[in-house]
Amino acid sequence: MINRPLCALLLALGLTACASDPAPTEQLRLTEQALAQAKALGVAREQSAPLSQAEDKLAQAQAALQDGRHKQARLLAEQAELDARLAEAEHLNGKGREQLAELNQRIGRLRQQLGAM
Repeated sequence: MINRPLCALLLALGLTACASDPAPTEQLRLTEQALAQAKALGVAREQSAPLSQAEDKLAQAQAALQDGRHKQARLLAEQAELDARLAEAEHLNGKGREQLAELNQRIGRLRQQLGAM
């Protein structure tokens, strides 16, 4: 059986460990980098819901960091990074589909030209 002072000490240490989450500065940097990369590819906030969500969550993460809520800031920053990467993937996927459609049109024209010979 654990005595009361030892139990209180363990509880205090447990709460201190939970409260001492480090500031998620590296995660925020990664999130900002992911957003910048998506924007560099031409993803626009107005055309991409995931990019819009990423920017909103990054702002919330920065506000949480300022308030000292490091765990919430980290979670929001991680979500924002994933949203930015999703926006980038959707953009690249759309570009790939456009290129495929263009190639299919070219192939069709070549077939017509070969059939006319």
